Amino acid sequence: MGSANVHSFHGPVVNPHPIHQASTDIEGWRRREKRSAGGSSGGSAAAVAMGLCDFALGTDTGGSIRLPAAYCGIVGFKPSYGLVSRWGVVSFADSLDCVGVLARDSEIALNAFELISKYDPADPTCVTEEIRKSAATMMNSAANGVSLSGIRIGIPEEYFPTELNPQITTTFSTIVETLSRAGVVFTPVSLPSTKYALSAYYVISSAEASSNLARFDGVEYGEHTKPDPPFKGAISDLYALTRTKHLGAEVKRRILLGTYALTAAAFDNYFLQAQRLRKLIRDDFERVFTASNYLSKISNQQMSSPSSPSSESESNTVSKTTPSKNEQTVDFLLHPSAIRTAPALDDPSSSNSLDSYVQDILTVPASLAGLPAVSLPAGYGEDGWPIGISLVGQWGSDHQLLRISKEIEGCLGDR
Repeated sequence: MGSANVHSFHGPVVNPHPIHQASTDIEGWRRREKRSAGGSSGGSAAAVAMGLCDFALGTDTGGSIRLPAAYCGIVGFKPSYGLVSRWGVVSFADSLDCVGVLARDSEIALNAFELISKYDPADPTCVTEEIRKSAATMMNSAANGVSLSGIRIGIPEEYFPTELNPQITTTFSTIVETLSRAGVVFTPVSLPSTKYALSAYYVISSAEASSNLARFDGVEYGEHTKPDPPFKGAISDLYALTRTKHLGAEVKRRILLGTYALTAAAFDNYFLQAQRLRKLIRDDFERVFTASNYLSKISNQQMSSPSSPSSESESNTVSKTTPSKNEQTVDFLLHPSAIRTAPALDDPSSSNSLDSYVQDILTVPASLAGLPAVSLPAGYGEDGWPIGISLVGQWGSDHQLLRISKEIEGCLGDR
């Protein structure tokens, strides 16, 4: 766990950039500044960045594919929640975890996604073929094709926090100008609930992690630690002995936070409140996208049936997400992938939990809403390290998102 990938049992994952140096000055490359590959799928990102493979799988809970992709200068794609089976994945947070792709470019990512995006009855969160086909039909009817000319992309005002490095802002502005000349229509949009996303994410994800990881007690799951004889404690002491020895420090922190959030004293003020904030974040996205969220559409239809006692309140909720007359809707959203380039492994933001949590500030909103998002390489900062930009689409628009990503890559060229 963690955005810097420094909590692995095998040690931190080192960012391979600049890998091209290795072919001419291997010793110099080995002595380079050691920076984070991002987490928690930094190993996959480093493998792709080094050219060891064309693509690799990763898991994204709050940005664990997109952040490593941005740090390593490759493409990182998090699909719509429920399109790729999680069967076989050790669960962190069930309502957030997504299996995705890290690849050299968007075309490879699309090909890989088409291979793994299948219905799996072994995963209860995996959407059925019927829903997939219906959502694809709706998205195709709402799409403006795959050309950049005339496509409407929103720039969220809230995605430029004070923590954002100025060099990333400058690079992002240059990219917007380049894409505008290619025919992209940019418009500012507001997602006001974004400011609550990070807090809501860490409460929800930690609570779900606390529940999911409870099974690793050394009895049925996880390595067992035998107590020193003579042992006269209770069975709970055995669990504590095993978990204390084999769980990492960051995992323990998340479990403690999540367990507290689920206690009777804190449940209403933390976990339920975080779920309410999550709903507001979803509503923000619903309001700005031209296409409707197919899952929300069928859910609203079920909730508004005559037999449902909550139909009136649900219809009120739907009306709140309707865009105002002065607000333009968009096909996709574009924003920086990270607030900075890859942090050095000896940087406090790589190991200090509070500083490292802020790294996810730009990636968790799409995760909370279950939306597809892809991080694309966008050149290099003043320090010579990769920068990424993220494109976010409506639920189910994964194919359109990756095709537009390919067009954007072609437009930007080698930066």
